[in-house]
Amino acid sequence: MENNFDTIVAIITPLAQGAVGIIRISGDKSFDIAQQIFSKKIKPKMINYGHILDENDQTLDEVILLPFVAPHSYTGEDVIEIQTHGSSAVLNAVLELILSKGARLAQRGEYTKRAFLNHRIDLSQAEAVLDVIQAKSTKSAQNALSNLGGYLKNKIENLKKDLIELYSKIIASIDFPEDVAEVDVNYIVSICNDKIQEIENILSNSKSHDFIRDGISACLIGRPNVGKSSLFNALLNYTRAIVTEIEGTTRDTIKETINLNGYLINFIDTAGIRDKNQADLVEKIGIDNSIEAIKNSEIVLFLYENSKNEIESQLIELAKGKNSLFIKTKCDITPNTTDDLEISSKTGFGIDTLKNEISKIIANLIPNDTKYTTNKRQQTCLLRAKEALQNVVETANMTELADLFAQDLKQSILALDEITGEVLTDSILENIFDNFCIGK
Repeated sequence: MENNFDTIVAIITPLAQGAVGIIRISGDKSFDIAQQIFSKKIKPKMINYGHILDENDQTLDEVILLPFVAPHSYTGEDVIEIQTHGSSAVLNAVLELILSKGARLAQRGEYTKRAFLNHRIDLSQAEAVLDVIQAKSTKSAQNALSNLGGYLKNKIENLKKDLIELYSKIIASIDFPEDVAEVDVNYIVSICNDKIQEIENILSNSKSHDFIRDGISACLIGRPNVGKSSLFNALLNYTRAIVTEIEGTTRDTIKETINLNGYLINFIDTAGIRDKNQADLVEKIGIDNSIEAIKNSEIVLFLYENSKNEIESQLIELAKGKNSLFIKTKCDITPNTTDDLEISSKTGFGIDTLKNEISKIIANLIPNDTKYTTNKRQQTCLLRAKEALQNVVETANMTELADLFAQDLKQSILALDEITGEVLTDSILENIFDNFCIGK
């Protein structure tokens, strides 16, 4: 996207039948364009009721018009939001009328990009906007809203403040040795170690952040016809996988997501695993995919009908180090003879107990203290900042020549600057905002 600041417009609500639809205009000509199509004099800082009139003064719709005067708007520019009835025909007609008056159709993420460029928000907050939009669980939405409110931004700013102060002292002692005393090496090492620890605290739950954002994978594993697909459907509470008495019905992995106590769980139904010599070519591929699902999942649900045998032993070996639950299925028709979880997907017996056990695993995977939510880009920047500070400590412990480690200290600051957007390339900026929808 180009950094031009002409007047843009877009429909910012989904194009589906509903009570209300909203069109947003942003830019210097927002008020002028809106006034040309609105039936009354627009009063700033007030809710305006009236009608949208076309070129022939025919009413297109009865609307509410909300004017926002710069810089007190989402983008930091003059903004007009028009609330129409939620008809796609009406919304498109009003949009076309606004475009004919000189506005340009907004590109993906352009409103939020302008908010960033106009210093209404920093880059971490801009990314939080996208996280809020894409949140699929309450926990994910809560963490995103925390960052949108500046939680991560403030932490990064405090980190940078101390490092910038230290860097300034070191540079001053290098440039003006007669007037400024050298900074004590032990002091430098102490400050850098403190900041390394703070960065590690932010990163300590980075895996948990990924779980909150993308969900936790839980695969259902077992022999053919042991009840994996039946349990899969029971967990989803609707029929997603085909269930028959024929062994090998499931040939490939099937993935669906549910919200369990505010967290996303990606359940994966897999092909039954048995001796490959008994399977045809397609089933062999399915078995390989099942084994791969074990490797890529955080939770493994081992299903068996009567007793565990050699196949289960092999699967347990594959899942070493994973969070595993052993589940005896079809307990409505087979005797209860085990201390493992027992379920009946047919009657629903034990399903809630299974969900509770999964919730306990989630509690261990995602600690309550996940306030510093970070994405992959931010985590990469933090790791670079940490590595640069470690270089400072290592060099400072070997020599007292400040100019040898000042550059690493600067690199650490620059890496932190990338998180908030103080230092940024066009390619990074475009990559972030191209993931937004049009209208945000």
